[in-house]
Amino acid sequence: MEVDGNINAVSVLVDELRHEDPKLRLQAIKKVQVIASALGPQRTREELLPFLNETLDDDDEILLALAQELGEFVELVGGTLNAYHLLFLLEALVAVDEASVRDTACKSMCKVVKQMSPEHIAEHFVAVLRRLVTRDWYTSRIAACGLFQVGYDQLPAGIQAEMRAMFGQLCRDDLPLVRKAAAAALGSFASMMDSATANNEVMPLFLALAQDRQDSVRCQTVENAVALSLLVPQDVKMNQLLPVICAAAKDSAWRVRWSVGNKLPEICAAMGPEIASSTICEMCFIPLLGDSEAEVKTVAASRAHGAAQHIAPAQLISKVIPACSNLARDGSEHVRASLASVVMKISPYLGRDLAVQHLLPLFLQLLSDESSEVRLNIISNLEKVNDVVGIDQLSQSLLPAIVQLAEDRQWRVRLAIIEFIPTLASQLGVQYFEEHLMEMCMGWLCDVVYSIREAATLNLQRLTQHFGVDWACQHIVPRIASMHTNANYLYRMISLHAAKVLAPLMVSDALQASVLPLVLELASDPVPNIRFNVAKTLETLVLQLDDQAKATLVTPCLQTLVADSDGDVQYFASRALHRMQQPAVASAH
Repeated sequence: MEVDGNINAVSVLVDELRHEDPKLRLQAIKKVQVIASALGPQRTREELLPFLNETLDDDDEILLALAQELGEFVELVGGTLNAYHLLFLLEALVAVDEASVRDTACKSMCKVVKQMSPEHIAEHFVAVLRRLVTRDWYTSRIAACGLFQVGYDQLPAGIQAEMRAMFGQLCRDDLPLVRKAAAAALGSFASMMDSATANNEVMPLFLALAQDRQDSVRCQTVENAVALSLLVPQDVKMNQLLPVICAAAKDSAWRVRWSVGNKLPEICAAMGPEIASSTICEMCFIPLLGDSEAEVKTVAASRAHGAAQHIAPAQLISKVIPACSNLARDGSEHVRASLASVVMKISPYLGRDLAVQHLLPLFLQLLSDESSEVRLNIISNLEKVNDVVGIDQLSQSLLPAIVQLAEDRQWRVRLAIIEFIPTLASQLGVQYFEEHLMEMCMGWLCDVVYSIREAATLNLQRLTQHFGVDWACQHIVPRIASMHTNANYLYRMISLHAAKVLAPLMVSDALQASVLPLVLELASDPVPNIRFNVAKTLETLVLQLDDQAKATLVTPCLQTLVADSDGDVQYFASRALHRMQQPAVASAH
């Protein structure tokens, strides 16, 4: 849609917005900022906004786009002093049935209100809230719940009190959906208040919602408790918030218990280490780890390391780790996988000796789990073991399990092991690696899965970085050189790829002596795919070769490949020759 200044701008928009094709209408809405900019602030307020108001019965997708656009409209209607003109459109959008439109319109309204003057907030925005709160249709009341914290701190005390009264009305609404929305907004609204107001006015609302007959409302309890813990006095925290949290941990609805498990680290932080190590650990953490529902155990296990940092080591050893050990035998794969992803993250809170004594057996048990997802989660955290487990433990306990998993039928498990090998090798040293891990690493180069073969070559690069180029020339290059005569062209290809990966780490002499001959020999391979990869590899290698090697070895090889019968080989060989000659041309000038 073209807009030539102000001329016919609105008529063009009208035509497209009224078009029977919803795609055109959607495109027009997405360009509405362009129209507003062309019209200028006054015509936008007087012509464009009223017209947009007539389109509010359109498809949800179009209303969603409009709700997004209006959030960026403040400057287009004339800035802060005129921002309130946008509220009547947004007021209609926040009340529609489609939740995504409502949510987006609420976010846009918040953006607009934040740019309004305190006087306009009191005069115009609070009036919007009054209407939303008192409307019969529930969507308006749901939308209102998420708007109270915006601009609250800009209002005089009398209007703030009125807003708190309106919010209390929503917390007591007859419809569970409205009470749920109010409960979800309670914590953020309370954070705008001083401690005394939060304690005197919000706490009664919180306690009532925590005992609501609908579990969807009670699910908001814990998050609100954490928010209120920052506002209320210590005695209220201990005597009112803590009992509510403990009650939620044994709620009859599993979703409520899940909400407690999901916020365990935040609960422990809010209550402090003493309460976290005693009441929270015994009344919430341990029961949730042993819950009857797999979903609850899964989320509690996933938050174990976050909670553990607030719990005394003695309690971790006597209470938490035994509960985790039970989870390692749980019938649900998801529970065990969740535990496997975090178990070693607890180790910093125990120290090396206690971690080896209490966590390593659990770690090894999960490492041999029948589920590949469990094993994969354990393996992805193997590096954390290095911080707490000594070399003796690595070689005696961990390594046998890793060697077994290196041949796991799940390729993602093998991939995770490959990625850990350089770290393990650096811990164990070159001699141990050569004796126990070298064959395993070279074997991965011949894996049936391409991703494993590719990762194995990168693994060789990282090992070379650890052990040095001389070591690689002695132990790795001869092995990959032997693969270039294999009957399987995939193995010949991987030897070429390995040579290309190792080359940047080598000095020119070592490269010309060990890697270049391997690459040149593959230039006569019967498979075109290998020949054009030779050209691509030489294109990389020439950056490290001396002029004599380029002239006597590389150039003749590439010239032969340029005359190849395969088009791809010709192309990559020509490209390599061209790029090899470029530096010479540049230096001549």
